[in-house]
Amino acid sequence: MERLTMGELAKRGQVNRETVRYYEQRGLLPRASRSMAGYRVFSDDALRRLRFIRHAKVLGFSLNEIGELLALRVNSVDACDRVRARTQAKVADIDKKIHSLQQMKAALSELISACARRGKTSDCPILDSLDANVGPNNT
Repeated sequence: MERLTMGELAKRGQVNRETVRYYEQRGLLPRASRSMAGYRVFSDDALRRLRFIRHAKVLGFSLNEIGELLALRVNSVDACDRVRARTQAKVADIDKKIHSLQQMKAALSELISACARRGKTSDCPILDSLDANVGPNNT
């Protein structure tokens, strides 16, 4: 089993040292042992976990969700079913975000059109709309 210093782990995992420390503090990475010289050393399993964390983050999982996935990976007989359910929930969350972004895009596009129609005046429909403070939380 290969032993990696924090610097080497960070380099191979394509993160900075502070990220390794943070993940270790959050319990996502196992606590490092110490070499005879006092350096923190990690196993190659820590590198595998670090790469897992990075990939899961790219797919949109939060660190809390990643912690749950890592726990399921180790401790669950029905891990695949539970991971699939969590992944389906993540897809549903992404769909909601896409819908929200599409609504924001439509509203901004309408403001752009209103701005283009206004002619040469000092009024700006975009600024007026933002200043109106009208929205789902302020109506």
